[in-house]
Amino acid sequence: MISNQILQNTIEGLKAITRVELCVMDVDGKEIASTTAGMESCSAPSVEFASSPADSQEIQGYQYFKIFDEQQLEYILIAGGAGEDVYMVGKMVAFQIQGLLIAYKERFDKDNFIKNLLLDNLLLVDIYSRAKKLHIQADGKRVVMIIETENGKDSNVLELMRTYFGNNSKDFITAVDENNVIVVKDLSEGDSSKEIDKTARHAESYLVKEGMNNIRISYGTTVNEIKEVSRSYKEAKMALDVGKIFFNERDIIAYSELGIGRLIYQLPIPLCKMFIKEIFGGKSPDDFDEETLTTINKFFENSLNVSETSRQLFIHRNTLVYRLDKLQKSTGLDLRVFEDAITFKIALMVVKYMKYMETFEY
Repeated sequence: MISNQILQNTIEGLKAITRVELCVMDVDGKEIASTTAGMESCSAPSVEFASSPADSQEIQGYQYFKIFDEQQLEYILIAGGAGEDVYMVGKMVAFQIQGLLIAYKERFDKDNFIKNLLLDNLLLVDIYSRAKKLHIQADGKRVVMIIETENGKDSNVLELMRTYFGNNSKDFITAVDENNVIVVKDLSEGDSSKEIDKTARHAESYLVKEGMNNIRISYGTTVNEIKEVSRSYKEAKMALDVGKIFFNERDIIAYSELGIGRLIYQLPIPLCKMFIKEIFGGKSPDDFDEETLTTINKFFENSLNVSETSRQLFIHRNTLVYRLDKLQKSTGLDLRVFEDAITFKIALMVVKYMKYMETFEY
């Protein structure tokens, strides 16, 4: 369905060209859009005209035209004035609105198809038959991107992205909930992963200029068939969640960059608690003081290199060794040993995951 604002903009533009006052009413005589405040008197005649068999009619100095949507009467167009010239203008405006109805209906059908495709609500045979009917290419490289902003419930984000990606008719921009905008990006030109990341960054910059805040963008892996689009969507959705837990400082994250984080994200909480208890007893690695945690994280960042870590922390090498020895005594894990370092790193990630999940329990 066309929005009232679209209809208003359309008839105002046409009035500026033709200099004929125009009004659109529904079949019950309710005004939807108008270029002047003087057409309220046309309400009753438009209801009578709607029930008549005529497609157009002149009544009391106004031209009335019927606009159909698949043989269903949708609107009554009223052109102010009599005579052949006004009649021709009215016919042209009615034709224009009729074309808009068809275009928006096709867009709605495509949007509905893409939503159901993303949510796995279609049978395989339906996917291909509906794609063919809607003239959507079944085979072709695509990737799904999810865009989240703190303005998530503001539908303006969806329209902004439709404007931004509007030049490519093979891209689909939709939303399946109030929080995120989803872009099914066509990659038929052979875009690489670097180009996908570049597209995401440009989209982010565009939204920032439009006043959007706290933007996060995630994307899945590239798929080659339309039936696999839902997989890329699920990957992008996981990337968005996992990114908030383990890569909170990053505003753009790809599914392929999640590493071990995507495995931990799928673990049940009871199993996580059991793992932490078995490794550390009753203590959590999250209970360490800030100095110890900073030392641990910097040690991991430098691939367990003692010299480089002590240099970046501005401490003596022996001080770092002392801290590591102290940590070994309290946990039984020596971070200079690769296996122990992996265990400790996973434990820190598991604790982060459990803390994140706790926020949804309250």
